[in-house]
Amino acid sequence: MLDATTRAGGTATVSPRTAATELAVATAVGRVAPSGFAARVTRVLLSPWSRLSLLVALLASAATAVVLFQPQRLLTNGWPPQLGGAAAALAYAVAYGLCTVAFVPRPLLNLAAGALFGSQWGLASALAGTVLGAGIAFCLGRVLGQEALRPLLRGKWLKAADGQLSRHGFRSMLAARLFPGVPFAAANYCAAVSRMGLLPFLLATGLGSVPNTAAYAVAGARASTPTSPAFLIALACIALPGLAGAVVAWRRRHRLRGH
Repeated sequence: MLDATTRAGGTATVSPRTAATELAVATAVGRVAPSGFAARVTRVLLSPWSRLSLLVALLASAATAVVLFQPQRLLTNGWPPQLGGAAAALAYAVAYGLCTVAFVPRPLLNLAAGALFGSQWGLASALAGTVLGAGIAFCLGRVLGQEALRPLLRGKWLKAADGQLSRHGFRSMLAARLFPGVPFAAANYCAAVSRMGLLPFLLATGLGSVPNTAAYAVAGARASTPTSPAFLIALACIALPGLAGAVVAWRRRHRLRGH
C-alpha cells in the first residue's frame, strides 16, 4: 500500500499527511521570502548601536529643551496659579522626573520643591520625582544602551563596578545614593547597563535619596529665614556629607597613586 500517493484510474492522489507537510513548507518559505530590503532595514534599526544612537539623540534633545525652556525660572516666577495643593505637587513630581532625565541638577530641583510646596509636600514631591526620573533613565538605558555598552566593559574598574551592581544591586545602589559624590545620572545608567533588577534599583533610589533630598527641601522652604535653626541644620546636613565625600575621594585618589 502506497503512503505518499495512490493511483486510481491513472490519477495520482496525494495523501493528507504529505499535503499537510507541503503546506507547512510553503508557508515557511512564504514567511522567509520577504527577507530582502525590509528585513535588512529592520535589522539595522534594531541593532544595538542604532538603539544607542537613539538614546544619545533623545538625551541631547532633552538637554536642549531644558536650555531653551529654562525650568529653573520656577524659583523666581513660582508655580502656575491654576494648580494648587496635591495636584501641583504631583505635576511637579512628573516635571522633576523628566528634568532629571535631561540632566537638570537635583539640588536645584529639591530647593525649588521646598520653596514651592514647603518641607513636607516638597520632600514628597521631590522623592517621587527622583524615583520617577531614575526609573525612566534606567529603562531607557536598559532597552536602548545595555546591549551595545556591555561588550565595552573591559577595564578593571568597569568590570568591578558592573560585578558589584549585578551581584549586590540594592546594597550598592543604596550606598551610591547616600554618597554625595556619585552623580545621579551616572548611577542610573551604570545600573541600567549592569544586570541589576529594576525593583531593587527603585527601592534603593527612594530610600537612599531621603536624607539629601530632605535637607535641600527644608533649606528651600526656610530660605526666607536664613538664621532659623531649621535652615542652619539643613545647611549642615548638606555641607557635612559633601565634605566627607570630598575627603574620602581625596584619600582614595592618593592611595591609588601610591599603588
